[in-house]
Amino acid sequence: MREAAPSLQMFTLQGIPDVRAGDDVGRFLHDAMVRSNEQWRTGDVVVVAQKIVSKAENRFRRIRDITPSDRAGEYANQTGKDPRKVQAILDESTEVIRVAAAPPDGVIITRHRSGWVCANAAIDESNVGEDGTLLLLPVDPDASAHRIAQTIGQHAGVRPGVIISDTFGRPWRRGLVNIAIGLAQVPPVHDWIGRGDAYGRPLRVSQPAFADEIAAAAGLLMGKDSFTPAVVVRGLSWQADPAASARQFVRPFDEDLFK
Repeated sequence: MREAAPSLQMFTLQGIPDVRAGDDVGRFLHDAMVRSNEQWRTGDVVVVAQKIVSKAENRFRRIRDITPSDRAGEYANQTGKDPRKVQAILDESTEVIRVAAAPPDGVIITRHRSGWVCANAAIDESNVGEDGTLLLLPVDPDASAHRIAQTIGQHAGVRPGVIISDTFGRPWRRGLVNIAIGLAQVPPVHDWIGRGDAYGRPLRVSQPAFADEIAAAAGLLMGKDSFTPAVVVRGLSWQADPAASARQFVRPFDEDLFK
């Protein structure tokens, strides 16, 4: 007899207030769960938009306070960007990979100091609030995820897996998807190398990006205009990994075929 197909449940945590610097995101998530008449369960994963984490950690920069360097001015001339924004990008990056005058205001592909290769060092201006304000990624998204998991565990008695997500573009493909930039407990990758496929054939290279897949699925419920910055994913089978880190996604330089 064939086993029943696994099922997955996802729901947003409603009523999370506009997050301000110093707020406790973990407490907000727990309180939202209580208001929904739900309870945290073992195996739950909560996907949290990077934006509210960065706001709580006061990762703001005001454009008026930035003095651009000569290098920032050069890139600004190439792209049409405000040189002060370019300087913020440079400050968050370890390497500039590509500069292009693409619409609407140019793009600068950099290697963020966390290791991500992304556009404009993942600096954001949408849904930030005050005009002229830039929002940066958390300094240590893994640590942020662990603090959220710990806070929920203290109040609920159950520590969920936590994924901090952000929207990234993909090389050679249009559009954006949510990916994991910070993890607590959730393994980044499931290693299937050496296991058999459905027909028993050994797998040689299969390593599903487990945390990224969860983040991408949760992104379906995280509308840019819907004030739904947290999604609970329930029903997955996974083994907690205390050493999990989103930095494990970063491909080592000696494996990078595109550098």
